[in-house]
Amino acid sequence: MKISVTFRNGEGENWQKVYAEEKMQKVKKYLDVPAEAHIIVSIEKFRIATEINLSSNGWNINAKEEAKDLRKALDKCVDKIEKQLKKQREKVREHKPKSIRRGQIKSVEQDEIEDVMTSKITETRKIILKPMSFDEAIMELEENNDRFIIYRDSSSENVSVIYRRDDGNYSLIETN
Repeated sequence: MKISVTFRNGEGENWQKVYAEEKMQKVKKYLDVPAEAHIIVSIEKFRIATEINLSSNGWNINAKEEAKDLRKALDKCVDKIEKQLKKQREKVREHKPKSIRRGQIKSVEQDEIEDVMTSKITETRKIILKPMSFDEAIMELEENNDRFIIYRDSSSENVSVIYRRDDGNYSLIETN
């Protein structure tokens, strides 16, 4: 991290520059890429104002603070910078590229489609196809009061389905 300390309205002592640089090292752990920090200290009678401008990876983070003591003003300024960096870093972590988000949506949609497909089958029955004629199949359908019957036609040996329609008539489906 490149740190520069500037004093306005007076000359700063060496310990003040060292203290400012040490405090800025605390912020370094939140930065992954090289950064530049400009610390400006203004001294006016009994008031000391500090301003920190941090630029890194396209981010510009600024903080200003006033106090009677340089250390207090600098500490508060560094705390503000630290909070802003934490917030910025959290935003970057939560942000996901569009391609990842789209991929997740597609997989969720596929799961929902599979759930819908499996949820339509409510019951499975295994039946033995009895060889019978068309008339016998209709008689059995009326006796059992079912909606349909699947049987093997005795004359052609093909599987057929007879079902009762809503109007009371019957329909025949033949297979080859």
